Amino acid sequence: MKNFFSIKTLLSAVYFLGGLALMGGIWELIAAITKHEIPTPAMTWEVFKEVMQNPMQNDPDYKGIGVKLISSLSRVGIGFGFGSLFAIPIGLIMGSNKITMNIINPMVQILRPVSPLAWFPLGLAIFQDSPQASIFMIFICSLWPTLINTAFGVSHIPQDHKNVGKAFGFSRWKYITKIVLPYTFPHILTGLRLSIGVAWMVIVAGEMLSGGMGLGYFVWEEGFNGGSVAKILVAIIIIGIVGLLLDRIFMALQKRFSFAA
Repeated sequence: MKNFFSIKTLLSAVYFLGGLALMGGIWELIAAITKHEIPTPAMTWEVFKEVMQNPMQNDPDYKGIGVKLISSLSRVGIGFGFGSLFAIPIGLIMGSNKITMNIINPMVQILRPVSPLAWFPLGLAIFQDSPQASIFMIFICSLWPTLINTAFGVSHIPQDHKNVGKAFGFSRWKYITKIVLPYTFPHILTGLRLSIGVAWMVIVAGEMLSGGMGLGYFVWEEGFNGGSVAKILVAIIIIGIVGLLLDRIFMALQKRFSFAA
């Protein structure tokens, strides 16, 4: 509780509120310039309260915003989870062997900059299913930060750490569990933090292309079917808040395990 009321915490809160006030002022200015084609914060707040009524409604003809959010989070969780399961072992292998690094790294650097939208048609051709193509797109786009950070962490293990393993005659498995993973874990968490941000960003594009249910499709539907600009802004705010919360979760994990760095 003492840390909660510290000067540092108070300043962080002041900066955060100051940033919100600045954003609100810019928003009000844009709304005035566009003659309320872009709704004001107050107008958007009224629509937000309307959207948040019955958020878990799951009727065939209407899905509440909570149902849409859960649908998006489930796709992100699956794609991000499979991406992490693939990226961490490959990153460990890359970082521990220079020959493997030299073989795999060019492929990583070629595939990493490819736009998420380019992966969707390939996923659709493979799975013949739009939601699975979205998950495939998230999988591909979210694995690179974790893979690269894991490889970086392993390749920068100090020689003293390696010498300890040799001096005690560690087996390969014991060397990995006692030296490689503890030292590399903060780097892995940094990669995961970046990857979850990428995954959450990509889901909007994926659902716009795949249709169905989710926040991305909600934005597409409202934007291109004569919907409400205020509802688009509400969706953007929800996407931003959820993205912030996901980032904070992984940042807290980073701080928790920073001792291993």
